[in-house]
Amino acid sequence: MKIKRLSILIVIMAISVFLIAGCDSFVDESSGQDIEMETVNIVHELGEVIVNKEPNRVIVFDYGILDALDTIGEEIIGLPKSSLPEYLGKYREDKYIDVGTLQEPNFETIYELSPDLIIISARQSSLYDEFMKIAPTVYLNVDGGDYINSFKNNMSILGTIFDRENELEKIVNDIEISIEELKDAAGKKDIKSLFIMANDGNLSAFGKGSRFGVIHNEFGLAPIDEGIEVSTHGQKITFEYILEKNPDYIFVMDRAVVVGGDISAKQVMDNELIHSTKAYKNDNIIYLDAYIWYVSSGGITGTERMVEEINSAIRK
Repeated sequence: MKIKRLSILIVIMAISVFLIAGCDSFVDESSGQDIEMETVNIVHELGEVIVNKEPNRVIVFDYGILDALDTIGEEIIGLPKSSLPEYLGKYREDKYIDVGTLQEPNFETIYELSPDLIIISARQSSLYDEFMKIAPTVYLNVDGGDYINSFKNNMSILGTIFDRENELEKIVNDIEISIEELKDAAGKKDIKSLFIMANDGNLSAFGKGSRFGVIHNEFGLAPIDEGIEVSTHGQKITFEYILEKNPDYIFVMDRAVVVGGDISAKQVMDNELIHSTKAYKNDNIIYLDAYIWYVSSGGITGTERMVEEINSAIRK
């Protein structure tokens, strides 16, 4: 299944950046003249769509993609604002229109904005056909089990659409170098780690093939448990499980920070069983930036910060 999944991704990567250059036209209302627009054909996991090159009216439903567009200076007109990371706080300004939430788009508002491109990801994938009724829609998602390849694929597609291939290729290359350096450092320390998501009092573990698998696959920190169940919400675990496995490092992502909740991750982890672990005794329980890991992974700044967080943890 893993090999098949990777093969499909490689095929998608090979064809998604293949473009058929063409022209579309519209009438300029001020001059009455026909204006030709260059178009590209984009193939993605949910379909195939013709998109205007360098579109002007873009709506984005993924903060990682928003992060990338912000880095290269491309403007948008609308986005969901409810869970914005602080480093993307400028998009709370009124000139950017709120188009619903990550889970519940406001299709009436989206239609009124007359976008020429909509970019979505996994949280909106089931609504792809509804988006396509309004404007050309491209699905760009990050596979946690193959993070760097899906990240590169997404940046390549953005480079094609916005005519910024060279700039994005250089940025991606620099990030790959920093990831390799992190992987080498982690390998030399032979770190056994556990990635946990805290969710208002509940704990779940995520392993190699999971949505947070980048920490093991690309960043090079060995999982303390190779058999962690791969599922969207992770494998439910207990404090006894954590003590039994006793990892060198515990990385905690607090979902409640993003979506709301009454019990913080630090409250949950403050108990005698956790205090008995090697990670606690060596001050190696790391509370990650939840906004980065939960809603804006796959972006440029987001990926750089993910690398920095893990680097800082293992080099202290």
